[in-house]
Amino acid sequence: MSETILQRIAEYAAVRVAEAKEHFPETELRRTAESLPVNGGRFERALRKPGLSFICECKKASPSKGVIAEHFPYLHIAREYDAAGADAISVLTEPKWFLGSNDYLREIASEVSVPCLRKDFTVDPYMIYEAKVLGASAVLLIVSLLDEGKLREYLSICAALGLDALTEIHDETEAEIAIAAGAKIVGVNNRNLKDFTVDTNNSGRLRGIVPEGTVFVSESGVRTPEDVAAIRRIGADAVLVGETLMRAADIRAKLAELRGENV
Repeated sequence: MSETILQRIAEYAAVRVAEAKEHFPETELRRTAESLPVNGGRFERALRKPGLSFICECKKASPSKGVIAEHFPYLHIAREYDAAGADAISVLTEPKWFLGSNDYLREIASEVSVPCLRKDFTVDPYMIYEAKVLGASAVLLIVSLLDEGKLREYLSICAALGLDALTEIHDETEAEIAIAAGAKIVGVNNRNLKDFTVDTNNSGRLRGIVPEGTVFVSESGVRTPEDVAAIRRIGADAVLVGETLMRAADIRAKLAELRGENV
């Protein structure tokens, strides 16, 4: 079977970690991360509030779409999200396929009032310690990259650091793994990370598997107020929106439209 895009991204993430460890050893990074205040739960609380919460994404490019935002004033975008009432901000730090940067996260997290999710492909505990030091309130854990043992380990590291974890699933088997590992926030990616096709009904199919009390997030493929309304109807707690907002001429107006405030 040919190697998937996700596998290539994960392999490159491992290379990035190996290079980072040469510059800043894991023992030092971990010590730095563990010296920071715990202050956990900000991201989870933002998603548990009444109504549908919006996680708005800062994303310059993607493997499926190429460059989304040629002009990428990431701090301005993040401030616009914050002012528009975003409940959390997702920041891509993957540099090769998404043209992200750790610097984006560090600067955005220090500028906005809402919690930030480090959107990357976590393949090593080093990346969790790194997220803490960069100022993230949460990290992304993709079940298709982690077996249940690794997922439990990473969730435990997050808890010790006061980081929330958005545990991402795509099918029933991954849902069962996430639940068994004790994930408190489960995100259903409507985009298949193996071939990057989008099926917005994926969240609806998997909603019934995720237990009550677990925060449920629908990710990707949200373009219209009708899409958002459908996500509300299945009982999601939050929605993650990226490309639609990144392509909008007026971020505040687009977010208001998606929320149904202008319709």
